[in-house]
Amino acid sequence: MNAPSPNISTDRPVIRQLDEAAINRIAAGEVVERPASAVKELVENALDAGATRITIDYADGGKTLIRVTDDGYGMAPDDLQLAVARHATSKIDGSDLLNIRSFGFRGEALASLGAVGRLTITSRTAGQDAGQITVAGGRMGDVRPAALSRGTVVELRDLFYATPARLKFLRSDRAEAQAITDVIRRLAMAEPQVGFALNDHSGGEQRTLFRADPQPGDFFDALHGRLTHVLGADFTANALKIDVQRDGLHLTGYAALPTYSRGSSVAQFVFVNGRPVLDRMLLGALRVAYFDFLSRDRHPAAVLNLICDPERVDVNVHPAKSEVRFREPEAARSLIITGLKSALSGAGHRASSTVAAETINAIRPEAPRIYQMDRPSQATFARAFAFQAPDPALGFHEAPTARVEPAEPQPDHPLGAARAQVHENYIIAQTATGIVIVDQHAAHERLVYERLKRQMADTGIKAQALLIPEIVELSPTDATRLLDAAPVLAEIGLTIEPFGGNAIAIRETPAVLGQVNASALIRDVLDELADAGSTTLIRARIDAVLSRMACHGSVRSGRQMRAEEMNALLREMEATPHSGQCNHGRPTYVELKLHDIERLFGRR
Repeated sequence: MNAPSPNISTDRPVIRQLDEAAINRIAAGEVVERPASAVKELVENALDAGATRITIDYADGGKTLIRVTDDGYGMAPDDLQLAVARHATSKIDGSDLLNIRSFGFRGEALASLGAVGRLTITSRTAGQDAGQITVAGGRMGDVRPAALSRGTVVELRDLFYATPARLKFLRSDRAEAQAITDVIRRLAMAEPQVGFALNDHSGGEQRTLFRADPQPGDFFDALHGRLTHVLGADFTANALKIDVQRDGLHLTGYAALPTYSRGSSVAQFVFVNGRPVLDRMLLGALRVAYFDFLSRDRHPAAVLNLICDPERVDVNVHPAKSEVRFREPEAARSLIITGLKSALSGAGHRASSTVAAETINAIRPEAPRIYQMDRPSQATFARAFAFQAPDPALGFHEAPTARVEPAEPQPDHPLGAARAQVHENYIIAQTATGIVIVDQHAAHERLVYERLKRQMADTGIKAQALLIPEIVELSPTDATRLLDAAPVLAEIGLTIEPFGGNAIAIRETPAVLGQVNASALIRDVLDELADAGSTTLIRARIDAVLSRMACHGSVRSGRQMRAEEMNALLREMEATPHSGQCNHGRPTYVELKLHDIERLFGRR
């Protein structure tokens, strides 16, 4: 016999109204998960107040001190008591919860922070004196005069002192500090025209961990400058500008070339109307846009902001406002995929500039530093060169080179003119500013692959009918989900029909896949539909087949190529989108500038 649950009383429960302190502490558990959550709420309040410069100070990972100072509109002394009351806000009037145009809108943050910590707010608005109020453990003090030139200072000390059990669930000071830095970096990318400063006061000393001054220019210029500061110059040097609009949706930002990929998703930042979000559907669309260019263990880098009418997106899904729900999710997903693919196609044969830097670093010898006093004199150099010069009497002749002269002079091309082939696999081409080294097999494989994809797009994906339709029994949920996706599946050669009850009949499969286990394929598609809400699995399998066909039909390593063949390959690369990377996301060529080569040999 099962023992009664210890959480269920045998007495009739009594319904009670919770007091205000308990309500605020419960709200704090939802809104303020850790110090970084408090920082996020306070900085977003500053942004809503029109701040152009925001300073964040903290100590001990934010556990003992969080202070946010801004130069925004500020508050009048009469408004301070209302500001720390629950569900009091200046950002909405409550009549339309779908038309949210600010970061905060619930009026919970300050009340929640005052319920679990020691909160002090000092503020001044134009034309009035500054005021200050303190809330500690839910107990509110009186408003008193204060000294402040403008804006607002919110200071939170001893977070969770009123709920000590919560302190046990916090991580180390270092981990909490890193979470605060991540929050500020994301908000700094969302608001490039606002200045941010992050200072650590642990141990009684101030250390500035992050500083970003307001960026000038229009939005894209400001964003480019801010991303250079936050993510590094390598990202912006290898990123493509994204600016596409469709059906009332506007996608802006920067997305990196496939050859500038990462081993994890740490360089993916998605915003909705400037709000940082961690939305599975949007991040999934980003992966789909790159899946034809990257292997499974590589991840794209991108900073994207999806702008839409606030009434088309619900930001009130999660207490931390990190998830959103779109009225037309497929439109948002489609815009991200098509917008990124269009930008990647427009990049043509371009590959990441970091490839050249990695090549230089790989082949540069480790040379000891030579100080000026250790350098030989010019006379010593002259005697050494004279001693090393070959003696014509010894019959020394210049060795033949592998140089290949083109049949006729060629105009300047981005990938230059072929000069040699080494190891029967690498083409050496001379450009106006340096040299290009091309992997002939990888490059031609990509060209053939793109050609096969264009042919399939022109003729469509042919389906092969099964002699005997395969019947698959599914759960009611899976059957409904799969039949809803039937029109999309039919476009890629997989035809299914209802077969009574919860069964479906598989009538056709994509011909290019050959013999396939249709039942297993359907279940894989279902797993992807359940996880991501859409499927790219069949498309990926078709592309994998085309990739294998391209591999077998391309120029093999070890084949000697004539000069005209090498130049023809270079010209086709220049005219073919995505030719800068092979089918697995690796670069097909490396470009070395003349000044890099001269530096390699110590000539600069």
